[in-house]
Amino acid sequence: MCLVLEQELTIAERISELILSELQEAFQSDDRVLRRTAESFEHTLRPPKQITVNFSGGIVQTCWAVSRGDGTYRVVYMPRAGYFSLCVESDLGPLDIGVHGPALGCFGSV
Repeated sequence: MCLVLEQELTIAERISELILSELQEAFQSDDRVLRRTAESFEHTLRPPKQITVNFSGGIVQTCWAVSRGDGTYRVVYMPRAGYFSLCVESDLGPLDIGVHGPALGCFGSV
């Protein structure tokens, strides 16, 4: 059984398992760029923390920050959508910029 589907896991634990799975796959890849992206991403990881994210049209949702921001960008998990987003830091807080998908894909798009 996949750990992500186990009922006993918290949301933060499920998110961490998703990221761990992505990282394991990347580190086993023959793709050197993917492995380096995974190494860089691993250095920015933080325990998932609930944050409020602003979306276009004035929509606000509770999401989970999974990386430390670099002052400009951070990766967050969007539980309603079931995937990750790259957010830009703004005066109003994290702002979704429409880059969605796997955590490594979002992180590597910067």
